[in-house]
Amino acid sequence: MAAIGRRELMLGVGALALVGCDGANGVAGASAADMAIGAENAPATLIEYASSTCPHCAEFHERVWDQLKTNYIDTGKLRFIFREFPTPPVQVAVAGFQIARCGGATPEQYLARVGVLFDQQQAIFASGTMEGVRLKLVEIGQGAGLSEQQVMECISDQAGAERIRNTVEEGTRQFDITGTPTLILNGQKLTDPSAMTYEGLSRMIDQAIAG
Repeated sequence: MAAIGRRELMLGVGALALVGCDGANGVAGASAADMAIGAENAPATLIEYASSTCPHCAEFHERVWDQLKTNYIDTGKLRFIFREFPTPPVQVAVAGFQIARCGGATPEQYLARVGVLFDQQQAIFASGTMEGVRLKLVEIGQGAGLSEQQVMECISDQAGAERIRNTVEEGTRQFDITGTPTLILNGQKLTDPSAMTYEGLSRMIDQAIAG
C-alpha cells in the first residue's frame, strides 16, 4: 500500500506546472468531487481511495477492475465511487487526476483515463525526468482527444488541486485513510488483505448485499 503524509500533499498540490527538465459528504453517497458509476439505488456501495502513481492501485486495477465492473457495477448490484488520494510523487499523481477530469469528462470517461494512467504508470516515469513525465502525460491526454494546451491548463488548475486537498483531508478524517488503495464497503473500511483480490472482494460484497 502506498502511503502519503499530509505535509507532502500540501507541497505537492502547489507544484502542478511540471515545467523544467527536472524539476465527502455521505458515506454511501457521492459528493460533488467524486466520480461515481453504477446504480444509485444499488444494495452495496464501494468507495476506492486511490492514486494514479500508486503501483498497488495499478495492480488492483489490473487484477480486479474488469470483473468487478462486469459482475457487480454493470448489473446494478454495486455503486462504485472513486476518490483521489495522491501518493508520491504527489505532483504527478495530481496532474494525472487533472488530466483524467479534463474537458468535463464523464465518470465513465474519467475512469477509463485513470485506467490508462495505471496501465502507463511505468512508462510515465521511464525517462527519469519531469520533462519526460510531462511529455508522457501530454501524450496520454492527446490519446483521450485533448490538445496539449488543454492538458497543461488542466494540470495547472488550482481549483482541482483544492478539490483533491479537500478529498484527502475528508478521507483522513472520516476513514483514517493513510495509504492506497483503501476500500470502503457500505461505510466500513476493509482491512482484510483478501479485499485486494477479486475473490475476496466479491465475497465481501455478496455478504454486504445479503445484509
